[in-house]
Amino acid sequence: MTSPRRFLALASAFFVLPLALAACGGGVPGNAVVKIGDDTIKQSTFDHWVKVAAQSQAQQSGQTGGVQVPDPPDYKQCIAQKAKSAPQPAKGQPKPTEKQFKAQCEQEYTSLRDQVMNFLISAAWIQGESHDQDVKITDEQVKKEFDQQRQQSFPKDTDYQQFLKTSGYVQEDLLYRIRVQDLSNKLREKVLKGKDQVSDKEISDYYNKNKDRFAQAERRDLRIVLTKTEDKANQAKDALKSGQSWKSVAAKYSTDQASKDNGGVLPGVAKGQQEKALDDAVFSAGKGELGGPVKTQFGWYVFEVTKVTPRKQQSLDESKATIKSLLSSQKQQKALNDFVKDFQDKWKDRTECKSGFVVDNCKNAPKKKTTTTSTVPPGAAQTTQNAPPANSGGTSTNK
Repeated sequence: MTSPRRFLALASAFFVLPLALAACGGGVPGNAVVKIGDDTIKQSTFDHWVKVAAQSQAQQSGQTGGVQVPDPPDYKQCIAQKAKSAPQPAKGQPKPTEKQFKAQCEQEYTSLRDQVMNFLISAAWIQGESHDQDVKITDEQVKKEFDQQRQQSFPKDTDYQQFLKTSGYVQEDLLYRIRVQDLSNKLREKVLKGKDQVSDKEISDYYNKNKDRFAQAERRDLRIVLTKTEDKANQAKDALKSGQSWKSVAAKYSTDQASKDNGGVLPGVAKGQQEKALDDAVFSAGKGELGGPVKTQFGWYVFEVTKVTPRKQQSLDESKATIKSLLSSQKQQKALNDFVKDFQDKWKDRTECKSGFVVDNCKNAPKKKTTTTSTVPPGAAQTTQNAPPANSGGTSTNK
């Protein structure tokens, strides 16, 4: 079958359209795992995506055959499967216990549950915010993009059908994934619109406050000989004074292999790049002056400054394009950061999760000293950033 890697790029996160209108009132209904405002994500939707996630992880690990989702709270089937497939322990080593198998099952289920819950919630938030901001994407646009990506990854329909069969996806999953991704991108565009404008005064002010950033430091071209002892350094210096060439002296005395092979040449040295004792000596010496020996942690140096390239300050005009790009990026990033904070606060406050399905994105999650969220809000970054590998989003609420 044709490799599905490119197609899995569009199937790389749990972005769905899982909301079903629920009656107003407090608490999460019995057939749901989370309530967001007056809408819910159903248990059946969650179950579908847990199976897809488990199938994806199994494929990546090379597992073949039927994939079984760990079965909380007792994990009886999972424990039995692990006991059956566990390799024989090495001689003298004990067999894994049922308690150990159960701990593995619980860990696997918790990981799947948290991935699915975070991305189901994330998708719902993106769709809710898109509705509030009147950001839309048509069915025709979604289908066109889907067809393009499908054709690139699966020129043969038989390969595509095999992909659906082995992955656990249905086509609606992939279509919804594209829809929510595009909504996220459009939200980002709306947040950033007009936020890249930078005035000439802002550019000038930044240049005047940061002139050193737009200057090229003085550089010096050197010839050096590095020796292990002061005596050897003095011998090398005397040889140079006697008229012997740097090439011959470096070849005979230098232990610095990088420079000795080209006559001791060390070009374009800026202040602060060398060990301090050598740096101080080099930048206080005059051009053509034979200096040293200078003791450093690497040995003893004899040197000569062969060329001095003075410090050069870029003008405001020369720096303008760079500063404009920098300030524009800073303004856009601030706009995104401000939006993301409001977005997360707004939607987390509307999100209540059922006991046993609580993740950080739920308002009833345990309080933490440092509040973080794994949700990738629209505009903060590509919405696939924290997605489990090779999983997509989008399923009917009637699953």
